[in-house]
Order: sequence, then structure tokens, then C-alpha cells
Amino acid sequence: MKLFTVGPVEMYEETRVVRGKQLPYFRTPEFSDMMLEADELLKKMISAQQGAKTIYLTASGTGAMEATIMNCFDEKDKILVINGGGFGARFVQICKVHNICCDEIKVGFEENITEEKLRLYAQGGYTGLLVNIHETSIGKIYPIEIISDFCKKNNLYLIVDAISSVFADEYDMQKYNIDATIFSSQKALSLAPGMSVVVLSPRIIEERVNKKIVRSMYFDFKDYIYNFQRGQTPFTPAVGVFIEFYNMIKYIQSIGIENKIEETRVRAMKFREKAQELGFEIPKFEKSNALTPILFEEKGKLVYSILKEKYGYIVTPSGGEFAERILRVGHIGNLNDEDGLQLLNAMRKVVDELK
Repeated sequence: MKLFTVGPVEMYEETRVVRGKQLPYFRTPEFSDMMLEADELLKKMISAQQGAKTIYLTASGTGAMEATIMNCFDEKDKILVINGGGFGARFVQICKVHNICCDEIKVGFEENITEEKLRLYAQGGYTGLLVNIHETSIGKIYPIEIISDFCKKNNLYLIVDAISSVFADEYDMQKYNIDATIFSSQKALSLAPGMSVVVLSPRIIEERVNKKIVRSMYFDFKDYIYNFQRGQTPFTPAVGVFIEFYNMIKYIQSIGIENKIEETRVRAMKFREKAQELGFEIPKFEKSNALTPILFEEKGKLVYSILKEKYGYIVTPSGGEFAERILRVGHIGNLNDEDGLQLLNAMRKVVDELK
């Protein structure tokens, strides 16, 4: 089986070697030093602000999304949520669970965020904006420049779920005044699931996190910030995943983050060009380098099943209204241009056979 998914993805051989070793005891100076080194490299790669702090959670991306909201907002806030798909809807759901007032900016399938659309909310008394910068459920990437400018003009905290975008697309916390960045281990880092990361700006730490009473023992960010001064987490981390993370961060440092992103971008562009040559339809909206959505009039689920059972290729199916209409093809992980070409040829055969 070869994974053309968006998490977990095809792992690199070195990661699999690291993953196969005996796990160490982690309450040691050696493990602390490893965590601190990896953390400094990470913050440089995403251009985190001076004084930014990182939270390492043994949780899924949704756990990190909820923990961020719990630590940064409460019932006194009024939040804007950009909702253009399944993960935007998840931010809305989390706000409702915690009784936080939120308004949705609904974004249609072929639409994107514009200055005009945001301007309608400029006088709404909002304190924060939540966005899944890459709406992975359909493959759309939102314009961070426009969103950042709106937040800066209206003094909103900007919370970015970049779970499938960090390390696949250009990302800069300082440039775009991002207050919290959320991502997970199993996406563009190509690691096992189990670890999610939240990088916090000094502003949101001082003005929100440090002043917030969090009714949770496990998800209180203040405890994580305090413990990470010594390179540790307050509770048992995903030790194996963190060792994979350290290995991958060192690898990315060796090749350069810009080169890694460019490699993914080129792979995605070549795939899209070939897909259109073969007659496949791709949405016109701006897309992340991480994945390409392929549109079908019908039978998307059947195409997915045949690719899996007959050819050993696993793409990412969609749910809800797009279950039969969209298959999402990932470009992250240990893949190359030839892999994408072979997948497209197989997909073309499947579609022709179903006519």
C-alpha cells in the first residue's frame, strides 16, 4: 500500500528506523536537551516571535484546537470563525461546547476570503479570529495576508490551525502577527500521530494565557510553559513521536525549510498539470501544496475503493456532501513525482472502466 493521504502519510525510511528503536526513559537531562534543541529549531523555521513559547501535547490536532481555545478565550469573548469546511465547523463546535460566543464567516466552495467579506465584521466587537489556514476537508488555502491585516486593524488575536500547512506552505508567525499556531505530527512532518504542537506569541501569553483560569488539569498551558523551562512536559509526552520529531527537525535544518517547501510545491504543481492533461477536474480556488482535490460527478467512493483494492493506492476520501464528489491526493511525506504519475494513470483507468 502507498499512502497519498494527508496524515498519516508515507514515512521516510530514517523515521521508520528511529521509530523501531527501544524508547528511552525521558525524565533525563539528555531528553530535556533534545527537546530544547528541537524547539529552538522549530521556532526559527516558522519565524516565531522572540519570546514565543511552545506547548507539546500528547493529543490529536482537535485536542490542540480545543486546548488553545480553553487557554485563550472564555465566555466574555466574541470570536470570529472562518468556516469553509469540516475543520472550520469544528472550531465553531468547540466554541459552542465552551459557551464562547462566535460568529461564522461562511465561505462557499468556490469562494475565498476577501477584504470586502471581512470588512462586514469590522465593527462587531470581536476579540479573536480562528482560521484553519488550509481547510483540509476540501484543499483550499486562505489568504493569510488579508486575514492578518484585518486582525491587526481590529486588534484581534489571530489563532491559526496550520495542521496540514506548516512545513508544506510558507509560514511566518512574525510577519503575519499570528498569536497561536497549531499543528500535528502526522502531516507534513511525516511522523506517527500522537503529538500536537501549539506555538504561542508573547502577546497572547502575557495578555491571555497567564491570566486565564483553566478548568482542566491536563490542558493548562501555564503548566506546560513552566515545565518546558527545563525541557520537559508536565505529563508523559509521546516519547517515540518526539524522537521522530527531533530527527525530522534536524533533517529539515540540514536541507533548509525553504527547500522542503519548494520540493512539495513543485510536486503538487506537476501532479496538477498532469491531472488536467488526463482530463481530471481540479477546483479553481487557491490550494495548499499539501494536497490536490480531484472532482467527480459521482462514484468518488467507488474510485477510492478500487484504487485501494486493485492498485494499492490510498488517497483521502471526503465526507458529508462531498463524499461522492471529491478525492483528496496528498503530496506530503515520502513521495516523488513518479508516484503521483502512477496514481493518476491508475485513477484514469478506474474512471474509464466505470463509464
